[in-house]
Amino acid sequence: MTMRPIVRFGDPVLVTPTTPVTRFDQHTEALVRDLLETVEAPGRAGLAATQIGVGLRVFSYNVEGRIGYVINPEIAELSEEVQDGEEGCLSVPRLWYPTRRAERAVVTGVDLRNEPVTVEGSGLMARCLQHETDHLDGMVYVERLDPETRKRAMRDIRRSDWFMPASPDGPPAPVGPRLPSAFGGVG
Repeated sequence: MTMRPIVRFGDPVLVTPTTPVTRFDQHTEALVRDLLETVEAPGRAGLAATQIGVGLRVFSYNVEGRIGYVINPEIAELSEEVQDGEEGCLSVPRLWYPTRRAERAVVTGVDLRNEPVTVEGSGLMARCLQHETDHLDGMVYVERLDPETRKRAMRDIRRSDWFMPASPDGPPAPVGPRLPSAFGGVG
């Protein structure tokens, strides 16, 4: 089983829109396998490829007994009815904020055979589908928070023991223990 390290808030890969998958080969199969195995850990509902440092348009999900993946996902439908609830993110660990999402969502994409797939759901599944698609579009959920909550979230992130602020001359400067990176660095 391959448990990939999670990229943390502040890494540029999280705010860079992903590239659609065009090759359906052993590398894509390995990526999907890693996403599925990494999302299986307890407490994980979804995982975008960007969260393991890969700039390809793929995510996995593990919600209420439904486990799967979507390649090249696009939001096909969102309900007008909304849900308000606490949302968290593996890339923003231990911090949860109220986030408004559509109550129901439909995502379309393809599988490893490049065959069409549709995933839909309400409640937590809808939240997951929207959250992971946002990641692939280069958006972390804190961008969706109301202005006052976003300000508090950014303050909490800067004060967290895992955050590494960017240095003016290059990559983030370590603050506290070094985080695992998508490029093979370890703590």
